[in-house]
Parts: sequence; structure tokens; C-alpha cells
Amino acid sequence: MGKQDRSEYEHISRRKREMKKKKIAVLFGGQSSEHEVSCMSAGNVIELIDQTRYDLILIGITKEGHWVKTDSVEEIRSGAWRAGKVSAFLLPDATKQCVLFQEGDETWEEHIDVAFPVLHGLYGEDGTVQGLFELAKIPYVGCGVLASAVSMDKFYTKIIVDDLGIRQAAYIPVMRWKMEKDLDSVVRRVEDRFAYPVFIKPSNAGSSKGVSKAENREELIAGLKEAGRHDRKILVEETIVGREIECAVLGGGTKPVKSSVVGEVLAAADFYDFDAKYNNQESRTVVNPELPGDASARVKTSAEKIFNAVDGYGLARVDFFVTADGEVIFNEINTLPGFTAISMYPMLWEAAGIPKTELIDHLIDLAFER
Repeated sequence: MGKQDRSEYEHISRRKREMKKKKIAVLFGGQSSEHEVSCMSAGNVIELIDQTRYDLILIGITKEGHWVKTDSVEEIRSGAWRAGKVSAFLLPDATKQCVLFQEGDETWEEHIDVAFPVLHGLYGEDGTVQGLFELAKIPYVGCGVLASAVSMDKFYTKIIVDDLGIRQAAYIPVMRWKMEKDLDSVVRRVEDRFAYPVFIKPSNAGSSKGVSKAENREELIAGLKEAGRHDRKILVEETIVGREIECAVLGGGTKPVKSSVVGEVLAAADFYDFDAKYNNQESRTVVNPELPGDASARVKTSAEKIFNAVDGYGLARVDFFVTADGEVIFNEINTLPGFTAISMYPMLWEAAGIPKTELIDHLIDLAFER
């Protein structure tokens, strides 16, 4: 980190000591297929929040969509929070900026100064909960409604990145209704365009949920059906042979957008799917890998361009492939990247000179400055 950057973060540290203690609501869990990952991320984020600066209000969202108050990280990690007796309701009334709690016949309100949605995937990373915060006029960490929605939807992200002229995998969009009506025509369309293998992805899903690689027609059909379980929109992409490279982005609004050092994913499986990420201990990540030529610099520049193009704010992780000859190819953007023990986003900023506690502080500061 340069002297100017360090000075900026030291200024933030001084300012936080002068601030009155505020209430921060941390939301986690959610109805998406990334529910468990969100709970893992939330435990780490909560422990990193400066509790001399903030009082914590912890709200878990069950897979069924029930909002529950909990009191500790231990309850989150054990799963005991799901049996909580106190229901929570974030009121959209902008004059209140509060959560309504209910236990039996008793109800009470608690004011919220800022929200930290540690939610991955649908109904958390796609602009829906961000819209609720906007209605309630509660400052919140991370990207706004537009950036969250278009970044969650891989198809619309591709449209934006196409306009930037940044290389990405060629693709075919498939609607689930079309696949269910005439699967043969969808298969022919894919085979007319691409040679095997191809990748099949739900347009709206994260942590590689529903993603598969097809080496032949039988696997293509199975992959289409699996992706269709996760979303009504599906992408079939050409296979890119390259190293999986990630870059963290921070800033937005009046603050300059900055990119971290880059990191490389070394998947233990054929590709970095959910099991390879979270269940295979042989998968690992490397910070500041040696890449051909100026590929690292081009990854960083492209990450910043894409973040700005989707109207990003606060944070995002932008993923690429880098080929053997140094070509940089965009893969996807994640506007609420993981904060688990193995997650790349905080790891990359720590390598760039920003400790995790300072990173969380800065993200919350950005929420107030939106």
C-alpha cells in the first residue's frame, strides 16, 4: 500500500474513534443455495466488526425466508439460531429506520444506523434486499440495486462486458421454458455453435451452484436440467483453457475505485465448483501468482472497468481466466464475495496491506458515504 493509501486509512481510523457508537444490523443465511456459505461468512465478518464502534444486531434468514434474531456467533456456527423464538421484520417505513422484533405477544423496535448484508446469491446479492434498504433509507454495505441485479445475472453482465470490448467466453442463452418445450432444438443449437466440452451455468446463482461441464450430449442434457433447477435462465459457454485468476475491488462514489493484488485458484477438481471450493481440502489459492507479461496489470484494469460499468459500489470480486499466452478473459463478477476462512476477497486486500478489521471498517464507512 502506498503512503497516500495508508494516510487515508489512518484518517479513517482516527475518525472512527471520534464517532458515537452506532447500531449495525448484520443479515445472514437467506433463501438461496448459498445459505450455508453465508453463515460461514457472517461468523467471520461479525468477529471483525469493531464493537467499540458498533452495537451488533444479528438477524438470520432461514431457507424458508423467516427472519430470526440471534445473539451470538456461536449460535450461527452451530445452527442453533434457526430455532430462535424472536422474529425480525425490517420495516420499509423510511421515518423509522428500524427493525421490529416479536416474541410471542411482545413486540419492540430497534433503530438501525447501518446494515451489513452478508448474503450470497438470490434474495441477498441480486438487488432485492438492497431495494428494501433503499425504501427504509438505511445505509448498507455493498453495491446498490442496479449493480447487484445485473452482476447477479450472468447474461446481463455479459451484455455490459461485451460493450466494454473485454474478451469473455462465447455463450448461448437458454430459457428453461424453451428447454422443457423442445430440448432437442436447444441441444442442436449448442452443438451447431460449440465443440465439446462446454460449460452450463444458471444465469442467477453463485458459489458455482448448478454449474457443470459437459463432454458429450448426454452430459449436456443432464447439465441443462441441473442448471434449470437453479434458474429459469441458463448459459452454455465455450470452454476456456486458462488459469483462474481473481481480483478484489474496493471503493466507488466519491472514493476512487481501487483493485487489489491478484490471486489464483488452484482447483483440486476439474473446475472450481462448490465442492472444490468448500469440501475439497486440496483446492488452494495463491496470492500474487506469476502471470505472463503484463497480465496482472490488465486483470486489475479490467476489474476496475467492469466494476464501474455495472455501477459498482463498496466491494466486488471480479474473476478472469488468463491463458498461457497472457490473454485476459472475463469470467464473472461477485458483488458480495465470501468472507469465509478460504475466501479470496479479504485475502487479497490483506496482501495489499489492508488488514481484515480495517477492510470491514472501510466497507462500513463507505455505506455511510453512499
